[in-house]
Amino acid sequence: MLVLDHLAVAAAALGDGAAAVEAALGVPLSPGGVHPHMGTHNRLLSLGPGEYLEVIAIDPAAPPPGRPRWFDLDRFEGAPRIANWIARCDDLAAEVARSPAGTGVAHDLARGDYRWRMAIPDDGRLPFDGAFPALIAWQGALHPSAALPDLGCRLRRLTVFHPRADDLRRVLAGRIDDPRIVLDHAPAPALRAEIDTPAGPRVLE
Repeated sequence: MLVLDHLAVAAAALGDGAAAVEAALGVPLSPGGVHPHMGTHNRLLSLGPGEYLEVIAIDPAAPPPGRPRWFDLDRFEGAPRIANWIARCDDLAAEVARSPAGTGVAHDLARGDYRWRMAIPDDGRLPFDGAFPALIAWQGALHPSAALPDLGCRLRRLTVFHPRADDLRRVLAGRIDDPRIVLDHAPAPALRAEIDTPAGPRVLE
């Protein structure tokens, strides 16, 4: 089974992405870290136990990774936006085998004390134009959400828009059971998160 793990807000520059999310939600983000394997860095926000939001961008101080970066960041342009959603699992190899071609190859990754395995597409772009979830399996008991301050933000609904929403629904059928995740038709792929905050419900797109 798959379980929602976190949301990834992509940005051309980390500071711009963090400022956009903080303005939209009315809460500050926490420091994250760097990902040497991908040449990226991030900032984080708890969405409650076992869930969080990350703002992620290319790290200008890091050397190029020698391969396409995750979340299609090499081709990212425009304003910060939710680019991907990430689902965790216990058996990464089995879930990749059940997923569409191009879901990715498992990589062993680390940031500080955190260890995880993640399926990363060879071209950096997930199936269904990025609307299919990235798959992750955390190694050990540590999870970023447990170390983040709980500012009272909770995901109310994640709507994943795609012109082939029915096909996306079929490949995820029986694999994720979360009434907050809605797959809906739209002319172009997009993600929309409704988040409860101390100031009331807010929307990130």
